[in-house]
Amino acid sequence: MSNIEQYIHAATRDNTRRSYQAAIHHFEVSWGGFLPATADSIARYLADHAKTLAVSTLRLRLAALAQWHSDQGFPDPTKAPIVKKVLKGIRELHPAQEKRARPLQIEELTALTSWLEHESEAAIATKNHKSSLAHARNKALLLLGFWRGFRSDELCRLQSEFVTVSPGKGLTIFLPRSKGDRQSAGREFRVPALSRLCPVSAYEEWIRLAGIGEGPVFRNINRWGHLSEQSLKPNSVSALLRSMLEKSGISILDGISSHSLRRGFANWANSSGWDAKTLMEYVGWKDIQSALRYIDTPDPFAQRHIEQSLGENSQDQ
Repeated sequence: MSNIEQYIHAATRDNTRRSYQAAIHHFEVSWGGFLPATADSIARYLADHAKTLAVSTLRLRLAALAQWHSDQGFPDPTKAPIVKKVLKGIRELHPAQEKRARPLQIEELTALTSWLEHESEAAIATKNHKSSLAHARNKALLLLGFWRGFRSDELCRLQSEFVTVSPGKGLTIFLPRSKGDRQSAGREFRVPALSRLCPVSAYEEWIRLAGIGEGPVFRNINRWGHLSEQSLKPNSVSALLRSMLEKSGISILDGISSHSLRRGFANWANSSGWDAKTLMEYVGWKDIQSALRYIDTPDPFAQRHIEQSLGENSQDQ
C-alpha cells in the first residue's frame, strides 16, 4: 500500500468502511444489482426493500453507493430526482419510530458491579485466570463507559498509551478521533476517581491483571485466558453487556444495548441536577437536540405540571 493509499484508507473510519462494504455486497450479490448503477436500478432497489429495511438503513446504502461511484470516477446516480422522490415516498408510506436504548439505572449499575466483584473474588480464589481477567475487564468497561458516557466504538478505540492515571484523582484519556470530531483534531476526556463505583480503580486493576503496557485497552480473551492483540469490536459491546446482566440475574434485557451506558449516565446526571450546558460539555454533544434524545424527563407525560395547574385553577374558582 502506497503512502497515498494509506492516508486515503485512514480518512474513513473502520466502522463506516465495514458498513459500506456490506452495503455494496448487498446491492450486488444479495439483490443482483450491477455497478456502476443507474438511477432507475437504485430506485428499484429502494422500492424492493422499502418494507423490510428502515429508512436510516436505506440512507446508509445510498451513501455507500454514492461513495463507490465517487471513488471509481463515475457520476453519482443516488442524487437523481427519481431516487430522491422514491426515498421521500418511502418515508411517507413507511414511517418508523426511532428505537432508543433503555438507560442503565444507577441501582442496576451498582448491583452489576457488586456481582462482578463477587465473581472476580471467586475466580481468584479458584485460580481461574480467564474468569478473573474477564470480570476485571468487564468491570472497567462498564464503569468507564457509564461515567464518561462513551459510545461503544470509543471504548473499543481506547489505547493504553493515550491514558494517563493520576492516582486518587482520575484518568486523562486522549481519543485521536470520535463521532463528533469532524476535523479529526482529537479530544481529551477526564474521568474522575470516585468513592464508590470508581472507574479509575477498575481501570488500574484491569491493566495490572492483564499486563497491558501499550495497545488497545479492551480486548478479547480466548478460552485459555490469553489476551488478543486486537481490540473488542464495537458491535460486541451490546452483547457483552446483556450477557453480564443475564448472568448476574438482573432481568432487564429488553432495550439494553451499549447506548444504555451513555443514556444511563445522561439520565443520572439530569436527575442529579446537572444543567444542560455542563452535561453537553462533559459528554460532548454539540446541540441541545442531541442531548434531549438521551434524557428521559422525570415527568414524561407532563402529568405533574398539568395536575398542579388544575389544582391552582380549582383554588382560584
